[in-house]
Amino acid sequence: MILKGSQRGGAIQLATHLLKAENEHVEIHQMRGFVSDDLHGAFNEAHAIAKGTRCQQFLFSLSLNPPPSERVSTQAFERAADAAEERLGLEGQPRALVFHEKEGRRHAHVVWSRIDSETMRAINLPHYKRKLTELSKELYLEHGWDLPDGLRNRHMRDPLSFSQDEWQQAMRAGRDPREVKQVFKQAWKRSDSAKAFGAALMENGFVVARGDRRGHVAIDYTGEIYSIAKYADVRAKEVRKRLGDPAQLNSVEDTKAALRDRLTPRLKEFSDRMQEKQTDERRPLKDEARQLAKAQKRERERLQVQQEKRWEKEAAERQARYRSGLKGLFDLVTGKAKAVRNANAIEAWEALKRDQLQKDRLILDQLKERQVLQSRVVELRKAQIIERTKLDRMIGQVLGMKGHSEMTQAERNRERLKEYLDSNQRQKPKTPTDRDMER
Repeated sequence: MILKGSQRGGAIQLATHLLKAENEHVEIHQMRGFVSDDLHGAFNEAHAIAKGTRCQQFLFSLSLNPPPSERVSTQAFERAADAAEERLGLEGQPRALVFHEKEGRRHAHVVWSRIDSETMRAINLPHYKRKLTELSKELYLEHGWDLPDGLRNRHMRDPLSFSQDEWQQAMRAGRDPREVKQVFKQAWKRSDSAKAFGAALMENGFVVARGDRRGHVAIDYTGEIYSIAKYADVRAKEVRKRLGDPAQLNSVEDTKAALRDRLTPRLKEFSDRMQEKQTDERRPLKDEARQLAKAQKRERERLQVQQEKRWEKEAAERQARYRSGLKGLFDLVTGKAKAVRNANAIEAWEALKRDQLQKDRLILDQLKERQVLQSRVVELRKAQIIERTKLDRMIGQVLGMKGHSEMTQAERNRERLKEYLDSNQRQKPKTPTDRDMER
């Protein structure tokens, strides 16, 4: 599974993030080493202890993401968390383990306190990214999953990987971020000049402009700004070499004004209508996912109630095995009470494992049910991306057209000459002379 970790502070913000309602299911699976039994209280404890030190990033947060199509048990997540804890040197530190489920996928978040309460020092985590990458590869091999390209060779990276800022920016613009980055990379690859690169971007509705601080940028028809170097995955020096001095380009504000003028009301209407139509298409699937999540929660609650009742009954039966009075004293002296206690402990442990296995089976079955629905969501998203791409290309063509006022004097003269020759040819067909033939 893919492991991504970070050192951080912000106890309240992190606890709130882990409990966000946008997930269909949230489960606090484990709280270890904290006095409080809720996330906000536990992370506040870590913050209070950290005040005795100069450490600002007193927490270490780790996400565990298995492949979407794999059925992974709770025990497998726990083993992965334990292995990461050992690699990072966080053994015995207070930790919280939280499960998230959304769109048919289940992943986990583990948060440790970095402050050693005995030494009152923060535990150092050198090279933690490399260690997590190595552990991630081992987990893929252990489970027999196909290795992602990024784990086959440590120098290879997914060319479509994005930072959080890139995702948020692309979503605000209403475009798939993988699609945006692919457009820039392909335009850069197939162009060898500023004119060719600008034309390639124009086909998809982007216009090259002069950025306020970032040199060359591109602007789409919504006014969103994209750094060319960042999205094309090239150095700013290479961009300047190929595209020239950005001072020769229009500023961001001038380009936005020109785009607003050239984007006709009709195309804006097309864009609005498509957005409304696609929102209406997604609504039934969102409602279905919401109803399914509610039904799955009721199933889990029923199972929890059944397990609690069974646990209470079995605990009473185990307690009844102890004899009272003189018989109990006799059992205590002879060691029979100890044997009963050991047998009860083994039976209780087996009951806990049985309940967890039953709960895992229900969760995995529900994930499979949710994944069937998610496959329909994915197909709809693909169809909508294709539809938006077609609209983007049409808008790009409109943005690439020149108005009459923008034509140079030479271009206007050539147009007038062409009109004149065409009109004369229509009025009087011309018979070629010997001189014409020689020419």
